[in-house]
Amino acid sequence: MSGLLALLDDVAAIAKVAAASIDDVAAQAAKAGAKAAGAVIDDAAVTPKYVHGFEASRELPIIWRITKGSLKNKLVFLLPAGLLLSGFAPWLIAPLLMLGGAYLCFEGAEKIYHARASHDEPHPIKRAKAGDPTLLEEKKAAGAIKTDFILSAEIMTIALAAIPESNFWMEAATLATVAVGITIAVYGSVALIVKADDIGLYMSENGRLSVTRLLGRSIVRAMPHFMNILTTVGTAAMLWVGGSIVIHALEQMGMGWLGHHIHDWAYALGHMVSESWRATVEWFSKAAMDGVFGLALGMLLIPLVKQVIEPAWVRIRGASE
Repeated sequence: MSGLLALLDDVAAIAKVAAASIDDVAAQAAKAGAKAAGAVIDDAAVTPKYVHGFEASRELPIIWRITKGSLKNKLVFLLPAGLLLSGFAPWLIAPLLMLGGAYLCFEGAEKIYHARASHDEPHPIKRAKAGDPTLLEEKKAAGAIKTDFILSAEIMTIALAAIPESNFWMEAATLATVAVGITIAVYGSVALIVKADDIGLYMSENGRLSVTRLLGRSIVRAMPHFMNILTTVGTAAMLWVGGSIVIHALEQMGMGWLGHHIHDWAYALGHMVSESWRATVEWFSKAAMDGVFGLALGMLLIPLVKQVIEPAWVRIRGASE
């Protein structure tokens, strides 16, 4: 009997350790996921365009295909690469973060730069009707998965840098939790966004109550404005997060003067208001300065990418083919 009680005590102790580990993984994953907010918001803002122009019955299947591709990107390719990086070349994390942050700055600045020229692009519905729908669907999904790979790499790198030093399995579990959680959050949100106008239309036409029909019409009218707001917020988040990533990476590489100045300026602005608003003003001031730096860096990168990197990449691809 005493042996059985001792065994139960051991099982209870193991269960407590396992529960604590699960709590640690969840807490670390939540913190790491929050650090990747800019890339996550942009991912949710970018993806709906890949189903635009297709029949409503094909929207969710396309999103599901992209979701599976995103999970494969994160769990099969990026998770092992991140763990290898953390275990054997942790010194590479800061430079990679800087490259990823610079990419976010470039993407955000390019969206602003080309915002007025967007009306010149062919309408997605016309492109979707121009060929075989199945082939177009495959091409759209493949393009979305390639874009997702870049954003997922950024998300996983940010998450890896945000995880405190721990053992291999804890890091693996945390990164896997971040990967699955963010993928579900992003593409679940995308599915709701894409189908919101259909839901609103159904409510407006089939609602039994006048309030339901009114709500449905309001959803239909609001969705275009919501998409514009989401795009704007996504662009701002890219510049803010991209700028802060580059500044933080510079600090890790021993070049912290800009980060220190931004911190001091935000601190000074915060102490110009009452204590109850101090933390809020400091946070928004720092985020705004990080975003301005991100926009300036992105604008400087546009000619470099367009005139040097992209032509070189085209020549390399042409030579390989």
